[in-house]
Amino acid sequence: MAAPTAPRPGRYARAAHDTGFLLAQLPLAIAGFVLMVLVPSLGVPLLVLGIGVVVLGGLLTAVNGIGELTRDRLRAHGHRLEQGTRPPRPERRTVWRRSLARMRHGQSWMDVFRALLDFPLSITTFVVTVTWWVAGAAGLLYWFWGRFLPVDEDSRGLAWLLGLDGLVPEWLVQLAAGALLLLTAPWVVRALVMAHVGLERFALLASRPARLRARIDDLTASRAAVVDAESQALRRIERDLHDGPQQRLVRTTMDVQAALRRLDAGDPEAAREPLASALEQVQAGLGELRTMSRGIAPPVLANRGLAAAITSLAGQSPLRVQVEVRLPEDHRHGFQQQTAAYFVVSEALANAAKHSDATIVQVQVDETAAGTLRVRVTDDGRGGAHPAKGHGLAGLADRLGGVDGRLEVVSPEDGGTTVLATIPAP
Repeated sequence: MAAPTAPRPGRYARAAHDTGFLLAQLPLAIAGFVLMVLVPSLGVPLLVLGIGVVVLGGLLTAVNGIGELTRDRLRAHGHRLEQGTRPPRPERRTVWRRSLARMRHGQSWMDVFRALLDFPLSITTFVVTVTWWVAGAAGLLYWFWGRFLPVDEDSRGLAWLLGLDGLVPEWLVQLAAGALLLLTAPWVVRALVMAHVGLERFALLASRPARLRARIDDLTASRAAVVDAESQALRRIERDLHDGPQQRLVRTTMDVQAALRRLDAGDPEAAREPLASALEQVQAGLGELRTMSRGIAPPVLANRGLAAAITSLAGQSPLRVQVEVRLPEDHRHGFQQQTAAYFVVSEALANAAKHSDATIVQVQVDETAAGTLRVRVTDDGRGGAHPAKGHGLAGLADRLGGVDGRLEVVSPEDGGTTVLATIPAP
């Protein structure tokens, strides 16, 4: 059952919020304009001195801060705006290096230009907002305060402009004009706010190249991590096959040959011992192959889907496992995303059985309204798990990185362990 949505504010309640934003924006615009003027007049000339870098970096930080504050206020009013990028943090976080990083930050210089445009825009929206509301209220109340105006032969009003004369027509015209202004005020102030939204979206264009570069770097790193994880997995499988099942097959072959020789010699009782040893080797090899298969996607995942594969994992675990899978029939995740989710459950169950001393494990898999696949595995064990400690969790983080997923491990001492993986829709 979907959660009830919050009721939308009324037209005039929203207009009141918009009006508050427009009135409060003018002081911010004035402060931003003053700082913008100081950048070329004070910061740039001082660059010839050593202190100029710090001064200019501080001014750019302040201008960028005002821009971010304005965008945060617009987001709080329900407008969708991208997050502006921040300058990269230098390895040695000195004031000098931070100032240089700020000077190389494109969004900071774009906010200087934004402050230049925001100043006249904020003055205009402030004046129009105040004039619209005050003129509307004055028109509605003209019947009250109009009687106190001096009356002489040169007095003219709105009614006179329409070819009407007399006090009553003037009251009616003023009342109609005031009502029209107040009725249209919500749309007018909304349009003025949208002008500020447009300016901020224009200012954020400078962050897109940096955001794209960061995205490319993240994808490159995640793909490299996936390739490295797969290479390590292949090397592990090759090593495990060589040291485990392969050696057991060789031993089984020798035992069977020994049993055949004894059978040929007419001594079936003597053949019993090597045959028993061969059977033991086969059973041990099967156990090793099952353990190794945890690193390979099972056929049930491809044939029957993620829910059936996780249920199969739960049935193979020595612990009591409660499984709850709630996925829509038209979920948008491909085989790679489902495989990553499968291995999260597989590794978490294996860790719980080996290291946690848990008695019960809960596995929950669902999909958010935005299409994000969530996998949560919780046990009641002793806790203390961390990706840095190994246990395959670090490899899971790399595997999830290949599908833009994230891994979170919450495991306080003596408090159980929760492994949470989120995988966005492709």
